[in-house]
Amino acid sequence: MPPTLLLAAFEGWNDAGSSATQALEYIAEAWDAEVVHEVDPQGYHDFQVNRPVVSTDSTGRRTLSWPSTTVSVARTPVTGRRVVLVRGVEPSFRWRSYCEEILDAAADLDVGTVVCVGALLADVPHTRPIPVQASSDDTRVQALLGVEGSDYEGPSGIVGVLAHMAADRGLHPVSVWAAVPHYVAQPPSPKATLALLTKLEELVGEPLPVGELPEDSRAWQDGVDELAGQDPDVAEYVHQLEQVKDTAELPEATGEAIAQEFERYLRRRDTGGEKGGDPGFGR
Repeated sequence: MPPTLLLAAFEGWNDAGSSATQALEYIAEAWDAEVVHEVDPQGYHDFQVNRPVVSTDSTGRRTLSWPSTTVSVARTPVTGRRVVLVRGVEPSFRWRSYCEEILDAAADLDVGTVVCVGALLADVPHTRPIPVQASSDDTRVQALLGVEGSDYEGPSGIVGVLAHMAADRGLHPVSVWAAVPHYVAQPPSPKATLALLTKLEELVGEPLPVGELPEDSRAWQDGVDELAGQDPDVAEYVHQLEQVKDTAELPEATGEAIAQEFERYLRRRDTGGEKGGDPGFGR
């Protein structure tokens, strides 16, 4: 059985276009993830920043929902691999205690690898593939996945803190980030969500649920095309971003990337339940 993998995403600074949290929502809903732990928000959130929300449920009863962080467990449909999903809102206070609570829950579930999923706003065109980068400061992960360490220096979000503290516990941290066009920052961003799920397939080792995301991504791009076409300045800016992207080295065009895409196609075509690939790292 492949080792247990944890995927984490948080609303807020780390979640441009809500694309990271929506990627985990797709997985949780498709694989019927069961909540096994909830983090009490009382000690971690400023409720004037992340306010509780009043709503009406299907029975007409008024409910109050607080900012929450859940730890849930799902099984992949092909290999039966256990995947732990952490979904929440970036806290306002006590980040170290918050991460310790999540990692304690991960230890109880025998997690070996922690994948922190995020999205940032960047100077990228919406008309090209959404860039997604995986990195790890763990030399074993680098060797197994062919990724490099991050050279980023600057302010960190909760995903960066969680990855750092996971490494301190001897777990294998991986960070996966999508670059969302900054001029269409408002959620949803289905093209970025789809790009993240495609990248996460390589870590999980079998196809991930994408639902209607391919169709939603095309509709999203068509809508942005239409809006950009109404403003010559925006259209010119997008054209400049396209030129920069097209003249840069495109990792998507390498032989290794083409081979990976072909392997992904074969996994999706397979209807016989053949075991998917596995990156082979855990405890």
